[in-house]
Amino acid sequence: MHRVAITGIGIVSCLGSDTPSVTEALRQGRSGIVVDEQRQELGFRSPLTGAVQGFQVPKELSRKQRKSMPEFAVQAYAAATQALDTSGLERETIQNPESGLIFGVDSSCLAAVEQVDTLREKGETRLIGSGQIFRSMTSCVTMNLNTLLQTQGACWSLSSACSSGGHAIGQAADLIALGRQERVLCGGAQEINWESMCSFDGLGAFSLGEDGPQKACRPFDARRDGLVPSGGAAAVMLERYDLARARGAKILGEVKAYAFSSDGEHLSIPSRGGMQRAMRESIERAGLKTADIDYLSAHATSTPAGDAAEAENIKAVFGKTTPYVSSLKSMTGHELWMSGASQVVYCTLMAQGGFIAPNINFESPDEHTDGLRIVTETVTSPPGKVLCNSAGFGGTNSCLVLDFDQ
Repeated sequence: MHRVAITGIGIVSCLGSDTPSVTEALRQGRSGIVVDEQRQELGFRSPLTGAVQGFQVPKELSRKQRKSMPEFAVQAYAAATQALDTSGLERETIQNPESGLIFGVDSSCLAAVEQVDTLREKGETRLIGSGQIFRSMTSCVTMNLNTLLQTQGACWSLSSACSSGGHAIGQAADLIALGRQERVLCGGAQEINWESMCSFDGLGAFSLGEDGPQKACRPFDARRDGLVPSGGAAAVMLERYDLARARGAKILGEVKAYAFSSDGEHLSIPSRGGMQRAMRESIERAGLKTADIDYLSAHATSTPAGDAAEAENIKAVFGKTTPYVSSLKSMTGHELWMSGASQVVYCTLMAQGGFIAPNINFESPDEHTDGLRIVTETVTSPPGKVLCNSAGFGGTNSCLVLDFDQ
């Protein structure tokens, strides 16, 4: 089994569109959540959202190339090229069968709406346009990145609700560990427009943000009242460790282990057993003990049931003494399909910056979250060995163990 190195990262999120700005937002505990006036006008129960602001479309993307790319695919390209640049790899070095692409994504709701609206307006299917079929596919990110970057290895998208990004990075790491690929550009992307969130809003799962948008997302806090939707794109370059070291690459960290599980119970309510099985297995596969984990990047989205279940799972695994715990969604909102991948990027940035970001808006625990070592202020030391949790509807769980003690 080969070791798996992290050599590149890229991010476009509500915290910023490049790694320096996102690092500072994490360090300062700065929220990217805003009120969307259009959602208020449309009758949303909650008008809150994470907002990607100041994003510049990469100049090298032509109008013709963007024709087959929804906005989040363009953001994924930007994040992917950031990761590629960080890694020090030239584009020519990934244009071979040993280099692959795996992203966790959902299909584009907006693209589906647009093509139906065009048909109703024009009355002819041939007037919909050739780009819409590619824009609306679940695989739109990887198919476009494959064409633009010209990789020749693995090329597929994973869709497992809000654990998608975590599973994408885990599966990419497994392919490298097994010798099936030498490097994989992996990550997650999430559409952020109101069209993709209106039915979710109707479930009553979103925070009302009565204390203001930046205080709305309160993971693990007794007053949490729901999640805040968000999105963007996150990318990670994984490489076979020995090859990365041989070419003189800067090793940012290592994916020590990946484990998965499913609850096998409820469609939308997480169980008290599923995630803990994945946590235990990932730590065991990494050859570590629970005491070796010094930071846990929680999935916690600020929902009453979800946070309670994760807290109980964490305490079942770690006992009375948990590692530092924070949910970065307190700042970003819930980045849904990309969230498991963005956690890896955020943790890498924290390791590089020498700090652990806080779980902002946490004031007091409830009976379930009591006992967790919640980070309420920025810790001025870097995470060493990290456990990243992600989970999704249908009871799917992903756990990654990252090692930054290089």
